[in-house]
Amino acid sequence: MWHLWFVPIRAYALCIVVGIIVACYITERRMRSRGAPRYVVLDIAVWAVPAGIIGARIYHVITSPQLYFGQGGNPVGVFYIWNGGLGIWGAVAGGAVGAWIACRRLGIPLSFVADAIAPALPVAQAIGRFGNWFNNELYGKATSLPWGLKVHAEMVDGKAVPVDGQLFLPGLYQPTFLYEVIWDLGVALLVFLLDRKFRFGRGRAFALYVMAYTAGRAWIEYLRIDQANHFAGLRVNDWVAIVVFLGALIYFVRVKGEQLILTPVADPTDSDGSAADADRSADDESDGIRSAAGDAGDTEADDGAPDDTDAPTPRAHDDDPSAGGGTTPSASAAKK
Repeated sequence: MWHLWFVPIRAYALCIVVGIIVACYITERRMRSRGAPRYVVLDIAVWAVPAGIIGARIYHVITSPQLYFGQGGNPVGVFYIWNGGLGIWGAVAGGAVGAWIACRRLGIPLSFVADAIAPALPVAQAIGRFGNWFNNELYGKATSLPWGLKVHAEMVDGKAVPVDGQLFLPGLYQPTFLYEVIWDLGVALLVFLLDRKFRFGRGRAFALYVMAYTAGRAWIEYLRIDQANHFAGLRVNDWVAIVVFLGALIYFVRVKGEQLILTPVADPTDSDGSAADADRSADDESDGIRSAAGDAGDTEADDGAPDDTDAPTPRAHDDDPSAGGGTTPSASAAKK
């Protein structure tokens, strides 16, 4: 923790915020390449990010209740998220609820957003994991490997303090958070490349991300020695990883569908389309949705980069077509 005048700057929170910004940037480029209005990711993020943080904290508290309740617990500590304790499973679940609410308001399918964000989430997780290093937490078993980690004996108010005159614990420890950083970046690359080749639709790219991440989380969890509840000989997070992996696998195998492309829908009150045409010409270089036909031939969609030279197109509005410039977003399936 550092202080900017009287404002505390916590590394853990900083890593999370940077991860969120990077994930939004990646998702924005991928969504725009598939016809979404410019910056619509921000309309989704204002719902998904707070819901994700709340869900992450709830999951942590549920799976580690002894830290906050009962003998020796500190109920007020439930709200001290800067001390660490955000569960990824709760973050994904809470974020999905928030994204669903936003998608309902925008008239965009949730599966469209899920596929766009699939390679962005593991990148955000990788950046956020560096917060565990700053927090002196989530390290693994003792090791003699040359990349073993020195661990501080104690942390108080964001600063390392000695215990019995020793600043560090004896020996070296597995940097499990670093293993997850590397794994997450590999998952992001895997999802990006396979989605680029096979054009996954209906949330299948997101299911692929879930499968790849949980496969790595299972073996990384095995190395960790931080306090955790166990069930049938395994840490609770291991069981959750197994269940989530199987659910994602079933979804990926059973659900089929082409990649969705958002297209504009004319205002039904405008029979001759003149209002939509006027809005299109007036909204030069503004947010817009491209047609499925134009997007299907857009080679830049391969890497998620938008083509700013495209002709201006209508702005997307809420489900009520009278709320704005005469168009509402619609999803169409198109092979790209």
